Amino acid sequence: MKEYKTNEELINFLKQKNIIFKNENEALNIINKYGYYSIINSYKQIFKNSDGSYKENVSFEEIYSLFIFDKNIKHIFLKYILEIELIIRNLLGNQISKVYGINGYLNVNKLDNKVKLETREKIIEKINKSINESYGMHNAITHYKDKYGFIPPFVLVKILTFGVISSYYGILKQNDKQAISKYFKISDNELKGLLKCLTTIRNKSAHSDLLFCYRDKQTLSFKKINSNYKNKDNTTNLYMVIKLLTLLLEKETYNNFISELDNEINKLEKNLTSIKITDVLTVMGYDNV
Repeated sequence: MKEYKTNEELINFLKQKNIIFKNENEALNIINKYGYYSIINSYKQIFKNSDGSYKENVSFEEIYSLFIFDKNIKHIFLKYILEIELIIRNLLGNQISKVYGINGYLNVNKLDNKVKLETREKIIEKINKSINESYGMHNAITHYKDKYGFIPPFVLVKILTFGVISSYYGILKQNDKQAISKYFKISDNELKGLLKCLTTIRNKSAHSDLLFCYRDKQTLSFKKINSNYKNKDNTTNLYMVIKLLTLLLEKETYNNFISELDNEINKLEKNLTSIKITDVLTVMGYDNV
């Protein structure tokens, strides 16, 4: 749109594009609640033909169902990434404390010297900034800073964002990275790649970005999961991430994760009319299975 339109005008605009409304009043309530652009502009593409026109019999309710599906799977991913995050924080805090002690460990010389000094310094700077911002806000940070003048690793890891935790892990000495990745029975490089990937997914999920069509140029090794899987665009897609989580979650936890995702896929399938569930699954990466 090149000019402001009321939600009522936007509904009329969609009707001119041959979008079907099963209940206009309910559609208006939904748009008032979530916003036209969050629903239509974000999720319309899969309902369009190659020439940009909408497919036959596309309904607003159908597009909204995809919006709800994506919203719900973001909640699911967040739930299980938080479980992984808790474990990583604990493993990282314990490893640093054990090897470097609880004071003086925030030193670029105690990190991987194969990583550029500038990169190491930048991450340490982010960590110190997090400490300063948490002082007076986080009880444990304030207590240790006031009483001892330093923050132990097992306290520090509680206040760092998952992104900083991921970056911090990536610049540890290899022995330290391997000691942590050993818990998951994978290599340090595999864990490093997965953490970076999950940081992106966590941010997308938390900030209402699209998830079902996730693509990451960073390619993760998929041989342990399926040596025959061929991703056409040489990226990491959501299906690959789903399967790779078998490496980080315990079996029962992973089965619960899959069950919750399958439930959302089944609910979406019932609400699709102009496209098939396989169209959505293809975007997610299931077409290569």
